[in-house]
Amino acid sequence: MSKPLEILQQYWKHDAFRAPQEEIISSVLNGKDTFGLMPTGGGKSICFQVPAMIMDGICLVISPLVALMKDQVQNLQSKGIKAIALTGGIRQDEIIDLLDNCQYGNYKFLYLSPERLQNDWIIERIKNLPINLIAIDEAHCISQWGHDFRPSYLKIVKLKEYFPKVPFLALTASATKRVQEDIFVQLQLNNPAIYTKSFARDNLAYMVVEIEDKLYIIEQILRKNPQPSIIYVTNRKACSDTVSQLKKLGFTATFYHGGLSAKEKNNQMQLWMDEKVQVMVATNAFGMGIDKANVKTVIHLHFPQNLENYYQEAGRAGRNGAKAYGILLANSSDLIHAEEQFLGSLPDKSFLNLVFVKLCNFFQIAYGEGIDEQFSFNLNQFCTKYNFPTLKVYNTMQFLDRQGIISLSQEFSEKISLQFIIESKEVIRYMSLNPQDEEIILAILRTYPGIYETLTAFNLQLIAKKSNSAENQVLAVLKKLKEKYIIEYIAKNNDATIVFNEVREDEKTINRVSKFLEAQNQLKTHQLKSVLYYIKEKNTCKSKLLLRYFGEIKEEDCGICSYCVAKAVPKKSTKSIAEKIISLLKIQELNSRAIQKMTKLPKDDVIFALQDLLEKDIVIVKPNNLYSLK
Repeated sequence: MSKPLEILQQYWKHDAFRAPQEEIISSVLNGKDTFGLMPTGGGKSICFQVPAMIMDGICLVISPLVALMKDQVQNLQSKGIKAIALTGGIRQDEIIDLLDNCQYGNYKFLYLSPERLQNDWIIERIKNLPINLIAIDEAHCISQWGHDFRPSYLKIVKLKEYFPKVPFLALTASATKRVQEDIFVQLQLNNPAIYTKSFARDNLAYMVVEIEDKLYIIEQILRKNPQPSIIYVTNRKACSDTVSQLKKLGFTATFYHGGLSAKEKNNQMQLWMDEKVQVMVATNAFGMGIDKANVKTVIHLHFPQNLENYYQEAGRAGRNGAKAYGILLANSSDLIHAEEQFLGSLPDKSFLNLVFVKLCNFFQIAYGEGIDEQFSFNLNQFCTKYNFPTLKVYNTMQFLDRQGIISLSQEFSEKISLQFIIESKEVIRYMSLNPQDEEIILAILRTYPGIYETLTAFNLQLIAKKSNSAENQVLAVLKKLKEKYIIEYIAKNNDATIVFNEVREDEKTINRVSKFLEAQNQLKTHQLKSVLYYIKEKNTCKSKLLLRYFGEIKEEDCGICSYCVAKAVPKKSTKSIAEKIISLLKIQELNSRAIQKMTKLPKDDVIFALQDLLEKDIVIVKPNNLYSLK
């Protein structure tokens, strides 16, 4: 039998395990149910991939993250390891073929989403596989107190009946004590071996900076720290806007969000990974599977949804052990509108029902039908058609996805349809006059014989391959043919793909999951209050606040966070600073940067004095971020 370290060196080219990987692997190999809490970047996948390679049979991996499953399967296949993923949108006959491959093809890994376990026939097929280990990734999803609860995870425990001697390995990067205990109960882990890695990051300085002019402080941070950086924002528009602003200031930057094609995502990411650009501006779609050791700063331009997400995103800085910064920027407007912005966009039961019914109508799904049907989906088009608020609908769609009612794949796609609208002899004449386009046109005509009669769905990659051309060359020919009125050409961009996992039953469907909606909304309210407390609390070390949230108690202050740094600097009299500010504001309205320059005082002292004046209602902040006397 191979030893774990030999497998690690052979396939992953690492010389040693990180704590507590080796202990978890040893526990699994001894047949014990095991729980691993390993903060982001801890290498969770190694904990099930290495022992699965040692044992005979196949490892069943349950994960809700389609992109991560695809990524891990590709990585395993690149190492010559046989792996399969049953993701959404795969037809039943294809699934049967894939499961046949697992049974007879000497595969080592089968990845599937928890929703697949709701299909009895899939369970029947899995029961006949030589399963050696059941790994549950993102295990916090099984708890109603977890930040991404999915009822479909509750079905996993049924596998205990069929595989009583197979160890369960539950893994998560973020779980409070309450969530951990819930995981043990819901998965019925049998006297589990528990391995947790501390959430403490001694080299990471958690900074909360309250400032009106966020771009100004970002410029200061990036000039002082020219190493690779990430700026997290909440939406796609903020991605492109922030990149434009950074470029005007002379920084190299690119962006990443769910609306990019797979090719664009890879290109953008590679620019940043290769350090051809300094800054990656991204939504929370960025970061999964990213392991860049020398990230110096992670800046949150907007509030994170919860401290679990914030910890994981900020934790992408400083993985090489060098000092790094996780910086959260806040201004008075953020604090005032936070509850309205976050809680106002949470759907209630009636809105959930309305959106689900309209969604079925949008795709013309009849009552009692729709299971396994797949559609391209544009969120903005849907919201415009029914006059719905976009963010509230997005939250509703995410909830339906987590409940397993739909599968929402937020990957950009471009749907192309075309039809030749002139006679075939005229097309032949065009090719004789334009021989450089002939190969591409012939490939289209041979592939789609009915393209003269009707608008036909067009596969760009396939035609590029058949004509030995690049995709942009094919697109250039299509554009030319359209301009010359030879073809009708329609290209539609889609934000996502939706798969309906159940038949349409309207209220019956929604009534079944509405209790989870209420619990989720309560949890999100609690999480927002935790984020606001983390930002507003001025008398506690920020690292200690984060650790306390995850159930860790640390006696000593970290010494490097925004609280510790401010505490170490002797404060000037707030009263005298306030008097200077008031005298300036009597003359004109000013922003915080101008006040700092005119008083020649340290930024933190000015911000502290301004906060004090705001709390005492002596000054106000106007929508243009200018301070004024009340």
